[in-house]
Amino acid sequence: MYSARDRVEYESWLEELEVIADRLELSPDAQSCATELFLMDVPDADRSKRAVLAASLYAGSLVAGEGRTQQAVADAADVSRLSIQSRWKDRLEAAGLEPPGW
Repeated sequence: MYSARDRVEYESWLEELEVIADRLELSPDAQSCATELFLMDVPDADRSKRAVLAASLYAGSLVAGEGRTQQAVADAADVSRLSIQSRWKDRLEAAGLEPPGW
């Protein structure tokens, strides 16, 4: 769980998440889920934050039933598809959600 202070500390990253969510035409529900997934465990290194943000957006789109491809999210977030592929399941599992089994 995160605190209100986390929202303030990572405000610029949350603004970036919103911009990318808009590019992907994600609903407020998907964006909210992505925000929760991002804030629950933000990495220390700025380099990793963008990848985790992208993985959170991808996972949030799945949870909201608006699945976007890893490549579409990677392009919108300016990360590699591999960055998303290697992180999205861990984000869901850490939130107590089960990743799809396809």
